[in-house]
This record gives sequence, structure tokens and C-alpha cells, in this order.
Amino acid sequence: MKTGSPVKNYGGLQNQAYLSSLIWSLLFMKKIAVEEEENVIQSSFWSNFFKTPTNKSDLTKILLAIPVFEGLTAKDITLLSNIIHNRNYVAGEVIFHQGDPGVGIYIIKNGAVEIRRSFDNKLFIMANFTAGDFFGELALIDGAKRSASATAVEDSQIAVIFKPDLDEFIERYPAKGIKILNGLVKIAVERLRNLNEDQVILRNKINKMEGHNEA
Repeated sequence: MKTGSPVKNYGGLQNQAYLSSLIWSLLFMKKIAVEEEENVIQSSFWSNFFKTPTNKSDLTKILLAIPVFEGLTAKDITLLSNIIHNRNYVAGEVIFHQGDPGVGIYIIKNGAVEIRRSFDNKLFIMANFTAGDFFGELALIDGAKRSASATAVEDSQIAVIFKPDLDEFIERYPAKGIKILNGLVKIAVERLRNLNEDQVILRNKINKMEGHNEA
């Protein structure tokens, strides 16, 4: 009997969205930003601490180095390749907009992508990704709206795995699905841990600013 893909409801991990929102509130209410003049925000939420070597042009090798799929075998990746969509983007082309539904994970085969977030009528650069990097993976958990936009800053080749396709893959191959879920949990936990660190740092900055103003 089908019970549905376990990827479809991972509500406990939605704390990340709350923490991300909290961090943004703290940043702008207190006007705390790194490199503010250049509108660049350094956030652990977008940091790619799982970056794969950029010399891996083989998509199979890149996928096996990404936590979501590192538990799979090369043979498993061959099966997974049936749901991989290859997309080409020219420099300046928007991959997805802030507020769009989250539909899948993006893996950069070649090129470079910039993550941008609009807030209070200003545009902020959140991260820059290059070959071997991946982004948008949290959409595989809840399909929530994109918290930022992604734009190709040079001609780029990107592999995309859409959530509905992955849900079906996991239903068809549950043993492989468990490995994929473990990878997603690994990423989510690490991002949550780093967001907690961000929150502590920001609160300390706010306390110091308030103490300075009172003096």
C-alpha cells in the first residue's frame, strides 16, 4: 500500500524558515549588515559548506559528492539521471525569482550563479555559486516559496531535479529514498546549526549597539 513519499512532509525542519526570517528581521531593524555599502550580506543560510571540487565536470561525480545523493552508488545515479533535466542559461538570465514556488534542486555543471534577495526596496547579494555547487535543495523538503532569486552571472549549464520527480523516484525505490532523505537531513541540520550561530552573533551585535547608544 502506498503511503506517499516521506519527502513531502518534513515539517520539523521548517524551523529553518523561521530562523532565516528572524535573522533578516534582526539585520534590518538594527541596520546590521556586512559590507553594507556594497549590499552584500554574508549568511550561513546560503553558505555552501558542502562545496564539491570545481574540477569535477562529470555530473555523476558531482552528484555523488553532494550530501543529498552521496549515499547512492554510481548505478543509483544512473537511475536518477532519468529525472535530471539539463538547462542552459545565458548571462543575466533569471533562474528563479524570489517568491516563486520551490520546485527542485539546482546543480551547476558549468558557469556561475548569484543569489539575490530584495528587501525594503534594496537588492542584496546573498551568495555566489560556481561549478560543482548546488542550491535550492530545501525545496525538496517542503516546496516553500523561494526566499531569494537566482541569476546566472555567466553562461551556465545547470542540472535540475524537480521535487515531484524525486518524490516519485523515492516511492519507486524506497531504499534509495532513505539515503536521499538522510542526505537532506544532514544539510538541514547543518544549516540550522549555522543559523543558530548567526542568531547568537547578531544578538551580541545588537546588545553592543544598544549599550553604546545608552552610553
